[in-house]
Formats: sequence, structure tokens, C-alpha cells
Amino acid sequence: MSKAVRVRARARALVRRLRAVARKDAGMVTSEYAVGIIAAVAFAAVLYKVLTSGQVSAELQAIVKRALSVRM
Repeated sequence: MSKAVRVRARARALVRRLRAVARKDAGMVTSEYAVGIIAAVAFAAVLYKVLTSGQVSAELQAIVKRALSVRM
């Protein structure tokens, strides 16, 4: 059996295993979606507060100014 044939056979076997796993776990239920969305919104709120704070904002502006003033 050539190397290419073995690789294709392994790839097909892997795809079959992945499909079997995907069938077992069809996805999240509504409550999991709700918890995930709440967590994402909370993380976004915290990140927004951190990025808009005075010190972080000043540091970000300084980084941008340094990047724009670099000579090529």
C-alpha cells in the first residue's frame, strides 16, 4: 500500500470518528446558550471598563503615537 493511500485511509477514518462524536453531542441546550451569552456580556463589560480607564487609555495612546512616529 502506498503512503498516499495510507494517508487517505487514515483521513477517512478520522472523519468517521469526528462525525460519530458530533452526532453524540448535537450542541448546547437553551440554558447553556443563556449562560454563555451572560458570561460573554459580562466579560465585554469588564473589558470595556478596563480599556476606557484613564491609565490604560493613556498607555494605548502612547503606544499608537510611538508606532506612528517610527522612521522606516
